[in-house]
Amino acid sequence: MAITAEIEKQFRFEAAHFLPEVPKDHQCHNIHGHSYRLTIRVVGTVDENLGWVMDLAELNKAFAPLAKLLDHSLLNNIEGLQNPTSEMVALWIFRKLEPTLPLISSVTLEATNRVAVTIKKENI
Repeated sequence: MAITAEIEKQFRFEAAHFLPEVPKDHQCHNIHGHSYRLTIRVVGTVDENLGWVMDLAELNKAFAPLAKLLDHSLLNNIEGLQNPTSEMVALWIFRKLEPTLPLISSVTLEATNRVAVTIKKENI
């Protein structure tokens, strides 16, 4: 009997951004920063020989180039993130990871400890 499981791993990065599409008097129109928390989830069949869905080192390896690009950056300067809302950043991360991480099921991005956005594979 095949057993499926969802595993998740969290990453953190610091970045600044501004939202150019909001009115000039909106607080997010000005440059500000966040301590982002990213959760990457993968779903797959548990390999009963190895005992896991995938080696978590593969998640680290897949996210490492993005972490290097995102951490301590101005997100607006990254191609594809000219309007870096939480939704757009989460979607951008998902799309960048999907080719190298086919078991990815969702990413959740938290810009504050009270607000998070989740991008799921079925919504893409």
